Amino acid sequence: MQKGIHKTNRLCHDFVDNPKEVTDFKAESDFMTHRRRPAFGAIVFVIIALLVGGYFTFAAVQGDYGLFRRAEIEAQERALETRLSALEAQVTEIENLTKRLSDSYLDLDLLDQQARDVLGMIRADEIVIR
Repeated sequence: MQKGIHKTNRLCHDFVDNPKEVTDFKAESDFMTHRRRPAFGAIVFVIIALLVGGYFTFAAVQGDYGLFRRAEIEAQERALETRLSALEAQVTEIENLTKRLSDSYLDLDLLDQQARDVLGMIRADEIVIR
């Protein structure tokens, strides 16, 4: 073979002379031109995609609107509902006592109990033991 002939010219001339060798040569040359590892850009793309996916996964779990924050808010909601029901019961009790001590409805037993508790009063016929 001549050294100055281009590859395509050489393949054409060789094909005419021996077509089986040219086919084998072409298969070998295709094998040599293929890369065995992925391109650098593809590797960078996959790494960036994994990092972005990891960031969004972390934000979905740990973020301001994530799963842990939602569980925390639900627990806080339950605690506040419990406190609200206790305060509502207390308000109902105070409203009942207020009504029983009002001018339109006077409960003498409650008045006697409040006088004893708040003012520290006793009847004349009672003895106090401390």
